[in-house]
Amino acid sequence: MADPIALRVWSGRGIYLAVAAAVIFVRLLPFDSRPGDLPAPDLLLAVTAAWVLRRPAHVPVGLIAAVFLVCDMLFLRPPGLWTLFVVLATEFLRAREGLARELTFLLEWALVGAVLIAATLGESLILTVFLVPSASVGVALLHTLVTLLVYPLVVAALRFGLGLRRAAPGEIDALGRRL
Repeated sequence: MADPIALRVWSGRGIYLAVAAAVIFVRLLPFDSRPGDLPAPDLLLAVTAAWVLRRPAHVPVGLIAAVFLVCDMLFLRPPGLWTLFVVLATEFLRAREGLARELTFLLEWALVGAVLIAATLGESLILTVFLVPSASVGVALLHTLVTLLVYPLVVAALRFGLGLRRAAPGEIDALGRRL
């Protein structure tokens, strides 16, 4: 018989992968985007940040790196650069998951915002230093701000659509440790 905790972790990983595939598929669809409109939010980044703060065992660093590396290839970004900053950002959030569990949602939102803005500025700095043609820093920050604006909606969708919630005090993880 399968261990129910391990089964829950692996099913969470599968669900994350399915959600990531759906978000990537929708993003690849040819929607009309006229100049001057607000940039579309990075839903995959918002989903990943919310998932890491709620169930870090479901999204290991290798899975995040693989998903965002595929995104780099599909969306014609410099391979691995945004992946590096996303991995650094999610690992920073993962290290503070216990702290974030005790924060109100507004403080969690501010923490995620600060981390995503730092990642965006870091990527923009590297692209500028190496003279890689890219969007301006203002456009990149606007893209991040739009992502942060939809973060509460993503958290609500994960909570009420998939039942993904923060770990309760005394709950055990996949290794039998108390969270």
